[in-house]
Amino acid sequence: MSAELISILVLAVIFVIATTRSINIGALAFAAAFGVGTLAAGFDAEKIFAGFPGDLFVVLVGVTYFFAIARANGTTDWLVHAGIRLVRGRVVLIPWVMFAVTGVLTAIGAVSPAAVAIIAPIAMGFAAQYRIHPLLMGALVVHGAQAGGFSPISIYGSTVNSIVAKEGLPGNEIALFGASLLVNLVIAVIIFVACGGLRLRGNEAVVAAGAGSAAARDDGPATAAKDSKATDSAAAADSAGMGTGPGTTADEEQPGGAVRLNAARTATLAGLVALVVAVLAFDLDAGLTAILLAVVLAVIWPADSKAAVSGIAWPTVLLVCGMLTYVTMLEEMGTIDWAGAGVAAIGIPLVAALLFCYIGGIVSAFASSVGIIGALIPLVVPFLEKGEIGVIGMVAALSVSATVVDVSPFSTNGALVLASADKVDRDRFFRQLMIYGGLVTALGPALIWLVMVVPGFG
Repeated sequence: MSAELISILVLAVIFVIATTRSINIGALAFAAAFGVGTLAAGFDAEKIFAGFPGDLFVVLVGVTYFFAIARANGTTDWLVHAGIRLVRGRVVLIPWVMFAVTGVLTAIGAVSPAAVAIIAPIAMGFAAQYRIHPLLMGALVVHGAQAGGFSPISIYGSTVNSIVAKEGLPGNEIALFGASLLVNLVIAVIIFVACGGLRLRGNEAVVAAGAGSAAARDDGPATAAKDSKATDSAAAADSAGMGTGPGTTADEEQPGGAVRLNAARTATLAGLVALVVAVLAFDLDAGLTAILLAVVLAVIWPADSKAAVSGIAWPTVLLVCGMLTYVTMLEEMGTIDWAGAGVAAIGIPLVAALLFCYIGGIVSAFASSVGIIGALIPLVVPFLEKGEIGVIGMVAALSVSATVVDVSPFSTNGALVLASADKVDRDRFFRQLMIYGGLVTALGPALIWLVMVVPGFG
């Protein structure tokens, strides 16, 4: 049995054990990387763990540390109330605002994980306070990032378009952007309906006085929820401490449960703005920047930051870093190239195209999407040069298949959503993300192939 096949079978065993024995899948992956790398590939420990994703480790730790401080000093609660005022209390609009904002960030050039790292903690705070299904909110953040991810000036879009041009293939930047936007929008609508988004239409959150909304002007200090369910949800959230941060005192609260700005919250908001500017304008590392800002806040306000280190999502860090170490080892072993070469040898063009889409989707669910795209498009060039498959449709299908699966908790974006989840059972949420990511990975490439590749065949 070849080393490549052994590595794939071991990956399947990892999932079976993690599912049936409740063991952190990252720990299993580290052990498997050592065993397979040493015994099957002949790698030493240094080469095996050269694949440890240090940059992602820093992003996960830095972002969750910064937002743990923001939760501790009440800044996230202030942001939640400000967001509710922005949508005039309409809870049903909140997930779509998160979808749009994340999409705009990636469309104008933000790296997808950086945009999700900025928006996910805020979005998941909304979900916790207003009883929005966490899977609904997390999925819309990730799909929003991918919806804007292939604009001509985005990281994904510019990467794919440059590869296509370099290989001398015909390209269409607008078609690529439109394909990603449409697919992710359709999926977002489906998950919105499936996770109870339509039931949010009758709910209105309490809006603080002075917000400038019509409801606040008409009804005094606060607008009650339209129905008793919304009222009970808001009251339960406030009584559970969700309406005020742990460091919030009574004299810092406004009528309607809103939180006033104090020095610590103002500084944290300034830090959030600095994080956005540093990442988008200066292309600085999101993780290192977040850690720097968190440390500054911790030094100035140590009381608020004392428990923040425990708020870092360490189980998620172990899970993602372990899986990515194993998948990187697969790439070093040549497993991905081995699978791609086997697909390219298939004599049925449509079947080969479908399998390429699945390779992109499955591998990307555990690894860097842009890295997989960069590897697979050159791999399919000889296949495309035969002229049996439409190039523009195939490139779009391959690109979208490799990014739409980023809702997986093993991918960077999915991991950030999992790490940002607030006041939820993380194990249960992980299983929900894994099931949803599995469904998207199983069905997405086939449907994308059917719409984008099959019409251009022949």
